[in-house]
Amino acid sequence: MRTAAATIGTGESRSSLRERLTRRRLALTVLMLLIILLLVAIGAVAVGSEHVGIGQIAGLVSSWITGRAADIQPDHRTIITDIRLPRVLTAIMVGGSLSVAGAGYQALLRNPLGDPYILGVSTGAAVGAILATIFGQSLLVSRPIAAFIGALVTIAIVYLLGRGRGASTDRLILAGVITNAFLSSVVIFLLTALAGSQLPSAFSWLMGDLSGEFRLMPIAFTLMMAGMAVIFACARSLNLLMTGEDDALALGVDVGRVKLVVYVAASLITGAAVAISGVIGFVGLIIPHAIRLVGGSDNRLVIPASALAGAAFLVLADTAGRTVVAPQELHVGVITALIGAPAFVYLLMRRM
Repeated sequence: MRTAAATIGTGESRSSLRERLTRRRLALTVLMLLIILLLVAIGAVAVGSEHVGIGQIAGLVSSWITGRAADIQPDHRTIITDIRLPRVLTAIMVGGSLSVAGAGYQALLRNPLGDPYILGVSTGAAVGAILATIFGQSLLVSRPIAAFIGALVTIAIVYLLGRGRGASTDRLILAGVITNAFLSSVVIFLLTALAGSQLPSAFSWLMGDLSGEFRLMPIAFTLMMAGMAVIFACARSLNLLMTGEDDALALGVDVGRVKLVVYVAASLITGAAVAISGVIGFVGLIIPHAIRLVGGSDNRLVIPASALAGAAFLVLADTAGRTVVAPQELHVGVITALIGAPAFVYLLMRRM
């Protein structure tokens, strides 16, 4: 009896030690990525066609905190507060959201190719957002909600197409690619219904644009944070699901409920991201996979690390788009595609 009790006590101690080590590792990783994100964000605000000194940025932030007047030129104040800072904040939210959505899809599908863009969810959200723009007076939902509905309908269609005997995650990915191709045609068709003055801005938004929809940030921010919190709350269950659905069921995971919750949450944050930034591909493919390569596959670490790393990645990509061919500008979706398409081919070849 004593031996059994000692064994149980030792097992509990080891489990507690592993838990503490995981929390310590999580805290260190999050702290390091937060510092990186802060440095990247400051650099993005400073860099551009008109350089703004870091001292001026620090002085402006200090004035917001203390309430004292900042010694900064009016045009630099305008550049920071009205142009660059909103854009950086949008990139942080969108990059983090798409990365967490990708981490959720990859864990559910047990496939590194799971990504909101590849599965067609981003394009489905774009369809919903465009419908809300065209029929804005008659629709009872705002653009972020309409985009969420479009994303949710799309993932439901992909799931139904990928089901069947012998269904595999590869079949779901293929169903997503086909659905994405079809919805891209629908998007082009819907764009023809827009008025001539709206068409250029719509095409710009469709290629990924972080400069024009900051007014939607409050509702989009709420939806993104709610979705990311739900996915993180399911991290333990996702860890068990990655070993296989039968094993997860045997260990007490309600597989059907977890899959439904994560699919809905991932679609929610994808829809909110698309509503304010357009279709930005491959962020949810590159970042979670890179985090797993570096830090392992524990979703308790992967999900928050993906949020921070994805935010920093998209800020860097947008900064590159603003500066590489200045005074012209490359859409951020072009930058992410140039990086993500080769990564997709590499992962596909590895899987084959």
